[in-house]
Amino acid sequence: MTVTVFIGSLLAAMAIGMPIAWALLFCGLCLMWHIGLFNSQIMAQNLLGGADNFPLMAIPFFMLAGVVMTEGGIAKRIIAIALSLLGHKRGGLGYVVILAGCIIGALSGSSAADAAALSSLLMPMMVAAGYDKVKSASLIASSACVASVLPPAIGLILYGVTGGVSVIKLFMAGIVPGVLFAGSLAVAWWLVIRNDDLPVQPSMSWRQKLGAIREGIWALMLPFIILFGLRSGIFTPTEAAVVVAVYCLVVSCLIYRELPFNRLFAIFAKAAQTTAVVMFLVAAALVSSWLITIAEIGDQVVAIVSPFIPYPTLLLLVLMMLVVVIGTALDLTPTVLLLTPLVMPILKAAGIDPVYFGIIFMMNNAIGLITPPVGTVLNVTCGVTGVRMDEIIKGVLPFMYAQLIVLFLLALVPALVTIPASWFMR
Repeated sequence: MTVTVFIGSLLAAMAIGMPIAWALLFCGLCLMWHIGLFNSQIMAQNLLGGADNFPLMAIPFFMLAGVVMTEGGIAKRIIAIALSLLGHKRGGLGYVVILAGCIIGALSGSSAADAAALSSLLMPMMVAAGYDKVKSASLIASSACVASVLPPAIGLILYGVTGGVSVIKLFMAGIVPGVLFAGSLAVAWWLVIRNDDLPVQPSMSWRQKLGAIREGIWALMLPFIILFGLRSGIFTPTEAAVVVAVYCLVVSCLIYRELPFNRLFAIFAKAAQTTAVVMFLVAAALVSSWLITIAEIGDQVVAIVSPFIPYPTLLLLVLMMLVVVIGTALDLTPTVLLLTPLVMPILKAAGIDPVYFGIIFMMNNAIGLITPPVGTVLNVTCGVTGVRMDEIIKGVLPFMYAQLIVLFLLALVPALVTIPASWFMR
């Protein structure tokens, strides 16, 4: 009955159009009433306590870094490097999108920020070069999803905080799957354009390539600084976020000098607005997470899926299909915050490594970013590029299939995640 109250109240609130954060709070109130623990003071205390978490401080700084990269010339130089290396290939601008998406995603940790940067900087170039607008926008949206898997993905931080899993281990485990994710998009792009008559950009000289790399070296250094600092224990993921934000500000304002000081207030305000939305959602979800524990919903969910527990691979596939379905209705952040406390007891009962599951879970949610009707990345890409939603939904299908193949491959062969992760943690 408790599970019914939890799911029923949440779905009812969402059905009447209540925002996700308020729906989670309503769901929490219904649970408190059901278990006889209704107290507004407890609700308020847990709401404040949910946001008062040191690892979550990484989110506003990564949000700030994403805004600064786009407006301060860092993203532009990353794209220039990718263009110098891959622009001369047939369909080269598509491969530039994928490579630039990986690098920008490894700095911002946000798929939405990645999509906005790629759409505004690369879409005009692709259209001017004669690329199909829908195919280009679809690739940009799909490439932005990689940012949700590669460190320092904000979703991995949320999963780690909510599930009590090491964020550093999650970051290290996400490197190889993120690269495989990007590789699958490159293969899909090659198949999508194989019959298109695309112009080939002239190849740049080594002098030009080295010039582009030299110009963008400050941007390229940052991912390695982050990984080295995390791997060696110099800083925590939260401190890494501060390093990223400050580094981007210094490079944009003092080295590239494309970000005037009088623009800083507007950039801070923009990052703060985005952060406020996310943090309120996090706080509301952690209230529900606390009540899930108090009401022992996790144990009831374990009892429901107990027939699958002796078969971890089958259980994993069932959970993946569940996340894919939920991802069509919810954004990444509420999905992670809502499902993590529910699946943790299941993982413990089935003996599944929570770090390994976290990567699979995040790849699942990343794919959900390009599934209608909620698909945040789809909405961002459509808003910037002007492509209609019905067109881009069809356009992303080949790339989504490629991502699903990688997802199921990692589910069937866990060593593809666990072995590289152990290498990076040595």
